[in-house]
Amino acid sequence: MTKEKLWNANYLKIWTVNFMVHFSFMLIVPLLPLYLSETFGATKDTIGLVLTGYTVMALIVRPFSGFMVDSFPRKTVLVICGFFFFALFAGYLAAGSLVAFAIFRTLHGAPFGATTVAASTVAIDVSPSSRRGEAIGYYGLSNNLAMALGPALAVVLLGAFNGNYKALFWVSLVTSFIGLVLDLSMKLPARDFVPEKKVISLDRFFLLDGWREAIGIACFAFSYGILSTYVAIYGKEELGITGGTGLFFGLCAIGLITSRLTGAHALRENRVSRNASMGMCVSIFGYLLFAALHNPIGYYGAALIIGLGNGHMYPAFQTMFINLAPNSQRGTANSSILTSWDAGVGLGVLIGGLCSEYWGYYSAFWAAWAVNAFGVVFYFLSIRRHFESNKLR
Repeated sequence: MTKEKLWNANYLKIWTVNFMVHFSFMLIVPLLPLYLSETFGATKDTIGLVLTGYTVMALIVRPFSGFMVDSFPRKTVLVICGFFFFALFAGYLAAGSLVAFAIFRTLHGAPFGATTVAASTVAIDVSPSSRRGEAIGYYGLSNNLAMALGPALAVVLLGAFNGNYKALFWVSLVTSFIGLVLDLSMKLPARDFVPEKKVISLDRFFLLDGWREAIGIACFAFSYGILSTYVAIYGKEELGITGGTGLFFGLCAIGLITSRLTGAHALRENRVSRNASMGMCVSIFGYLLFAALHNPIGYYGAALIIGLGNGHMYPAFQTMFINLAPNSQRGTANSSILTSWDAGVGLGVLIGGLCSEYWGYYSAFWAAWAVNAFGVVFYFLSIRRHFESNKLR
């Protein structure tokens, strides 16, 4: 039996759009704590508050994004969100104070949250149903490549422009514009708005049947939120690693890409729980290594191990959400996992900042490991059994 074509024109375009969105995002995220500290003299807890605003706004918007994506033409939603995501990068260039930067950063979370929901839903729409799990896995590679290239290029640009952070904001502005152009070039089937005939319920904004899975993914996001946000400033202040952020995220991305490629076959054969279990068990060891070993071996070794684990875990969880939802709630399923991820990352950034300020970085990284461990235990006690009993396909 001939397999249906996965890499069609629309899938390639939305894959590239997702890369551009996450590249423009990852180019600046790891260095923002340093930028805020060096430019505005922000303390660690203030940095945590400023950066949490972005995630909180994305968290607020994403449930409504799922409803909009399920109700209105996908391309229209994608283009509008992509435009505002592009335009708000200009705010970083204009911000002359910490308060102004915090406002623009917080507002930027809204189009980012909505754009990622719309793009991931379009990716599922344009992929053949027989290869959906595989499509989800490969789609995530665009995030992983952005994670590898963004921080590495950021370090290079920062050196080339003598520490001028605004050069990074300009590159993010340009790459997000390329993503917007690709949004406009896509040819998707028209979807007319059909008003709801029944009372709109909470389930139209969040996949209620996936609340267990949501708790699990939020725990894993909490851990990643702490590491991804504070890894650069921790490496500089505690380990004397000044140019290693790019390598850290590069190793993490290598792990992610490797595990996604090797795990795609398992997802195609619907071995979702197996992939999730494997990924979580690998990741928790990575967080333990990072928290316990305060040297370059722990720093870089954890990056690769966490990448290997998350590359199996995240696409498996996304497939769980999709398989628990009817086709009419595809956007809601996507927004639900992203909302849960945002909630975890936001809490991680905030609590990580507080822990770092008052008890040191090591306390924040041990908190990351503890919450990750709770998520693993909860998965084996509740999530896996619930998914296998309630999946629709």
